[in-house]
Amino acid sequence: MRNVSTPPGEAAGPPPETSEPERSGTPATSAPAPKIRWMTTPAGTASTALVLAITLAMSVVLAIGLGSAVIPPGETVRYLWAALTGGTIQADELMRYQVIWQIRTPRVLLAAVVGAGLGVVGVAIQAMVRNALADPYILGVSSGASVGAVLVGVLGGLSFLGIYAVSAGAFAGALAATLLVYAISYSRMGITPLRLVLTGVALSFGFQAIMSVIVYLAPSNEATSTVLFWTMGSFGAATWGSLPVVATAVLAGVLLLRSLARSLDVMALGDETAASLGVSSDRLRRWLFVLTAVMTGAMVAVSGAIGFVGLVVPHIVRILVGADHRRVLTIAPLAGAVLMVWVDLVSRVVVAPRELPLGVITALVGVPVFIILMRRRGYLFGGR
Repeated sequence: MRNVSTPPGEAAGPPPETSEPERSGTPATSAPAPKIRWMTTPAGTASTALVLAITLAMSVVLAIGLGSAVIPPGETVRYLWAALTGGTIQADELMRYQVIWQIRTPRVLLAAVVGAGLGVVGVAIQAMVRNALADPYILGVSSGASVGAVLVGVLGGLSFLGIYAVSAGAFAGALAATLLVYAISYSRMGITPLRLVLTGVALSFGFQAIMSVIVYLAPSNEATSTVLFWTMGSFGAATWGSLPVVATAVLAGVLLLRSLARSLDVMALGDETAASLGVSSDRLRRWLFVLTAVMTGAMVAVSGAIGFVGLVVPHIVRILVGADHRRVLTIAPLAGAVLMVWVDLVSRVVVAPRELPLGVITALVGVPVFIILMRRRGYLFGGR
């Protein structure tokens, strides 16, 4: 049989007018073009960010006004405006004004900042170790911070720092845990994701054992409550003095991670592919390790360890806007902030005047959400 080829530069002849589907009575259809979700476009991401920003502003105002003493949103906004502009209020409103400005506002703002930080750090940690189950506390930072806080709270160290002594102890413990994880996981081949995860998990159990020993040797209600605070999380100790430090750390971290978005996309392809594209995964992983450790230490120092936020938020955001880290790192802080503001509100009002630990609520919400995501979007968790 003689082969017939089309000469270069000439178009191939038209296909037969009658195709096989048409002969069988079924209309011929062309292959459908791949659908691009609107939220994965720049305009869609910007619109999603705008909606979340408006939602966050409304959530902050509502959360500030709600509590054991409910204050209407209109009065809440008036008190906030008076505080920001130096306006005047009536003498009989002084008590409610102090509740709004001195107690609830720093707490709600701290919840938003920590939620934003946990969402962003979760994205960075999952990219760094290439593990869908990673969260900001998988490297042992939170356990080290808890040990530092408990040591200061029980033994009375760093007393010269006053009310900031426990937070300073927590931050010091977080940094010490970071250095220990880095020293143990480092090898001549650099820092590998598997060594980081295994070292962090192992040291977390070790730090928890140390906390148990401290509580056992100093069996007091204060020691037990301190351990509960640093293992389950709370914003009850929020003050205007503690807010600027953690806000600066989170904001700087968000901006730095946003600038590394392209490198994170490349690193997700694997170390060898990243090296061929000019990205050193080992060097980038070291920078991410230091940056996420500082951010996590700053957040744990003021709120304790709050689980599931840094684990679930990145997956939800990826479902909404795709896996591109520029989009994910734009939406994740807003989504994390909105979630944490409402979690803190629920913890304050469900059993008022008592408070539930934040970790209880995030677990009750995060576990079913995570299972639903895993069942419906299995490919996001490492394949079907």
